Amino acid sequence: MVIELKNDALRVQINEHGAELSSVMSVDDHLEYLWQADPKFWGRHAPILFPIVGRLKDDQYRLNGQTYHMTQHGFARDMDFMVVEHEDDHAVFQLNATAETKAKYPFDFDLRVTFELDEHTLSVHYTVTNPSSDETLPFSIGGHPAFNVPLIPEEGGFENYSVTVAPKKTYPQIPLNGPYNDVQHEKMLNLTTPMVLDHDLFDRDALILDLDHVETTLLLSTQLNDHGVALTLQNAPYVGIWSPYPKRAPFVCLEPWWGIADNVNADGEFLNKMSLQLAAPQSAFNAGYQIRFF
Repeated sequence: MVIELKNDALRVQINEHGAELSSVMSVDDHLEYLWQADPKFWGRHAPILFPIVGRLKDDQYRLNGQTYHMTQHGFARDMDFMVVEHEDDHAVFQLNATAETKAKYPFDFDLRVTFELDEHTLSVHYTVTNPSSDETLPFSIGGHPAFNVPLIPEEGGFENYSVTVAPKKTYPQIPLNGPYNDVQHEKMLNLTTPMVLDHDLFDRDALILDLDHVETTLLLSTQLNDHGVALTLQNAPYVGIWSPYPKRAPFVCLEPWWGIADNVNADGEFLNKMSLQLAAPQSAFNAGYQIRFF
């Protein structure tokens, strides 16, 4: 089932399956900002990554002497959420642990994803609550929204767009070695000027910027028209920028991450995983981001 939010500026659709944002369209000119999941390139729109971001080594981990299997980005994106609130300007989706999730991830959890629409801005908020009275909840979480590039197909192509990052500075870039992070060979990426999009930028998969939890805005735009997308993260450790390679896909993802794929030297112990979030017993973790559409 699809849930709709709307106001005078935007019409937003979110699918209960995965609590996945599936459409953001302007009311005035019916411009679709979100990638429409053509399986020829990538069959998703904006999946939620939980309880891991990226890939585990050999798609498995060890915890308390037991081995568990979980595929890339976790299971939340492939599960049906329950809608617990819905008004024209906001909706709240909930996912709880089940026997199915505990076979992959042996923890109780309450994940709530809130979408709130205010004029031209859509806010996405994650709340991960640990219901246990005595056990810490380890997890990662992230977003993976994909935006059409070009936004107007008749006006230019992929290389006519750029991503501007603010603050404008040189960022640590964590390379990927296969599907795993290789922070030991961290590079520096000069983003004092806009990064012009080119499919070859993604020949080693996503560009991962280390934000060090500093508030950061990524602006996807073109000089050919006044339309674009600005995504702001308040406290994320990382952001990924991705488009599938070698496919010449007409979209780019701007991905806020509170977690990262296993390191190339990971020992397989889940509690040693890089950038793991820890929710204490009976406490909640909160994070989110905002997207302005213009």
